[in-house]
Amino acid sequence: MDIQSQARCDWLDEIVNKYADMVFRIAFARTKNQADADDVFQDVFLKLCGSKIAFDSDEHVKAWLIRVTINTSRKFFSSVWNKKTVELPTDLPVDEKYPRSETRSEVVEAVKHLPQKYGTVIHLFYYEEMSVAEIAAALGVNVNTIKSRLARARKLLKPKLERSYTDV
Repeated sequence: MDIQSQARCDWLDEIVNKYADMVFRIAFARTKNQADADDVFQDVFLKLCGSKIAFDSDEHVKAWLIRVTINTSRKFFSSVWNKKTVELPTDLPVDEKYPRSETRSEVVEAVKHLPQKYGTVIHLFYYEEMSVAEIAAALGVNVNTIKSRLARARKLLKPKLERSYTDV
């Protein structure tokens, strides 16, 4: 292996180690099950390996990974294979890639039941700690659209989460 190939392998290894959890969480938030999220995860990093893009910075890599994860998840649902499958029960245990604290799992469940466009912005804002501007850039939409989606998502989540805390 030449020096350039070794450097690329080292760079890819560093990127996978740094962003693997983020890519998986976004894929899981969109596909709503671990097996499909694993497939999307694998496809995203295979696309990165085959990519000829010259990334300017870590932020550029992160934004690219987010965009590709979202697009790959979207394409996953429109694939012929996915249309011919039967969904497994949703009460199966989730891998440890999502924290399992009781409060956290209630929030995750509530976010999973949001429409995809709202769930995505909630996930990126709260779980990935991205700013509104970063989310807008990653999704290719206006900043005000992201603000509106966050507000609507919070409005949808509020009654679901209040209900679970008043039942205690």
